[in-house]
Amino acid sequence: MNTIAQIIETAREKGASDIHISEGLPLRFRIQGRLMKMEEDTQPEETRLAILSVLSEHNRTLFEKGEDIDIAIQTEDGNRQRVNIFRQQGKVAATIRLLNNHIPTLEELKLPDVLRQLAGQPRGLVLVTGPTGSGKSTTLAAMINYINERRAEHIVTIEDPIEYVYKEKQSIIHQREVGIDTKGFAPALRSVLREDPDVILVGEMRDYETISAALTAAETGHLVMSTLHTTGAAQTIDRIIDACPSESQNQIRTQLSAILNGVVTQCLIPTQDQQRRVAATEVLIGTDAVCNLIRENKCHQLNTVMQSGAAHGMHTLNTDLARLVRTGIITKENAKKYTNDVHDLTQYL
Repeated sequence: MNTIAQIIETAREKGASDIHISEGLPLRFRIQGRLMKMEEDTQPEETRLAILSVLSEHNRTLFEKGEDIDIAIQTEDGNRQRVNIFRQQGKVAATIRLLNNHIPTLEELKLPDVLRQLAGQPRGLVLVTGPTGSGKSTTLAAMINYINERRAEHIVTIEDPIEYVYKEKQSIIHQREVGIDTKGFAPALRSVLREDPDVILVGEMRDYETISAALTAAETGHLVMSTLHTTGAAQTIDRIIDACPSESQNQIRTQLSAILNGVVTQCLIPTQDQQRRVAATEVLIGTDAVCNLIRENKCHQLNTVMQSGAAHGMHTLNTDLARLVRTGIITKENAKKYTNDVHDLTQYL
């Protein structure tokens, strides 16, 4: 078994996005979205030692007490990796996400122009959503860097763990890591309002306390950006409201309708030549019509507004999938794999 640093180096050479290491199981890399076996079964003791070698004494103690560990590590070449260490069937396992040192621009990511408008807003709430591994963190990093290059702002990020490290350009950027710099998202959000921020990045809106604090921050004149694990814009609004106690849901609906700038949902799809992956997006903009539907609890009608809202930069996921198929970037088969409504996509095609 190689060291973790050697495994990471090999994975980067092969263009992998993730590494899966488990005691007694083959080493696997995710390359262009496909999971591929790299080695035969690993030696349990060697694997365990290799995984535990990346933990500090404090984290090792927490792991021995039964906690899962989320950390970011930096290899000698200056690249960062996000690491999750856990147990399965009593054995140690780890998943490593390889991060880029270079923060790509919105142009390099080929994302819609409307994301620049969302990043240019002085206040409100912007959500980037999608399944795990869909590039949400990279999109948000590109938006933060867009602001950093153009405006003199105080940007505070609250992350678990820190993924991209920003170099200060026009803005001053403070990055806070959950578990090291702060106890959690909600306490950090309560504290951040006393830190004179202009832009706040919340790594993930996980629970009612975090959602409530993030909405309050957006209400009080800040630009708040965050992520959720949802697969559609309408579903995102429902998920936020459902995460709140029933007696607070009307209030959250009203807050959301007053501050929502936009929701961007994305998924990464292999290109036709299998050489890279491309983002397919769905965009919902907080227009008066959209905010009225949220306030009146009619989120099921949001798809109709997105279909007719091209003038505001809106489109559904199926519109974008159909565009990628028509331009020969992705296959029809892959488009059908990633859609949330095959019948609707077939009509578009």
